[in-house]
Amino acid sequence: MDGTVKNNMISVAAPAKLNLYLHVTGKRHDGYHLIDSLAAFAAEHDIIRVELASDLRLTNTGPFGHDLATDDDNLVMRAARRLRDMTGLSVGAHIHLFKRLPIASGIGGGSADAAATIKALVRLWELHPGEHDLSGLALGLGADVPVCLYGRAAFMGGIGEVLEPVGRLPEMPLVLVNPGIDVPTPSVFRARRGEFSFPAPFQQEPQTGRDLIAALTDGRGNDLMAPAIALAPAIGDVLAHLDAAQGCQFSRMSGSGATCFGFFETTAAATRAAARIGADRPDWWVVATRLLYDVCTLAPQQPTWMKDG
Repeated sequence: MDGTVKNNMISVAAPAKLNLYLHVTGKRHDGYHLIDSLAAFAAEHDIIRVELASDLRLTNTGPFGHDLATDDDNLVMRAARRLRDMTGLSVGAHIHLFKRLPIASGIGGGSADAAATIKALVRLWELHPGEHDLSGLALGLGADVPVCLYGRAAFMGGIGEVLEPVGRLPEMPLVLVNPGIDVPTPSVFRARRGEFSFPAPFQQEPQTGRDLIAALTDGRGNDLMAPAIALAPAIGDVLAHLDAAQGCQFSRMSGSGATCFGFFETTAAATRAAARIGADRPDWWVVATRLLYDVCTLAPQQPTWMKDG
C-alpha cells in the first residue's frame, strides 16, 4: 500500500514521476501547451505524514526539505487548504514532508507531494472521495498532480488532465541522476523549436523490459530534451554518464529536466552504476531504484525518527 497508519498518524509515499516519453502536440490560446506522454513512477519517494491538529501547519525535513517554504508557496499547503475549503471542514492537520527528491527537477516532486497530501488528508479527515471533485482540485494545483493522484502509469493528454490507463509495465531497474541545476519549465518550452509532434500511445502493451525500450525508441522521444540541453549542457553530461555505464540499456531526460533516467539490465548493474556515477560526480544527486507501475504497491520507507515518532 502507498500509506501506513500508526498512532493516529498517516504516512503516504510520494514517488518520483517519470515521463518515459513526452511529445508537445499543440498550444492553447491561453499559452498552455498540449502534451502526449507516458507517465510512470519510480520507487524513490518523498514522504507525507499527517496527524490531526487544530489548524493547518507544515514542517519540512530531509535532504531537500530545509529550503522549502512552509506557507502557501508550498504546493503541499495549497493542496491542504483547497481540500479543506472544498469540504467545508474546520479541522486541521500537522503535515510533515520528508523531502528526498530534488526540487524543480522534472520528476514531479512537488506534484507528487501535493497528491500524497490529498490522499493522506482524505483518510485522516475520513472523507468520501466520490463526494468531492478531487480531479478538479488536482488539476487546479498543477498539470502533473492529476497523474500523481491517479497513482498508476498512464498516458497523459491535454495539459495533463486527460489520463488513459496503461497495462502493467515491467518493473525495470533504474538509475536517476540530477546534476543539481534548476531548469525552469517555461524557459524550456519557450526554447523549443519546430513543428508540434503527434500523439503516439502504444499499440501493444509491453510485456518485457526489452518490449518497453523498443516502444520508447520507435518514434517516441522527449521533445523538451534538446531545448533543455541547450539551456543546461550539464544534462548532456548526465546522459553521457548513463550511456557509458555498464548494463545501461536506455537513457532519457524526464519532463523538462534536469533529471535523467537510465534503464538497466539488473538491479546489481543499476546499483554499481549509481555508485560509480556518484563517486565521479559527488555534486550530483544519483540513486538506484526501480520503475513502478502502481503507487499503491509502495510502502513509505520512513527514516527511523519518523517510525518512532
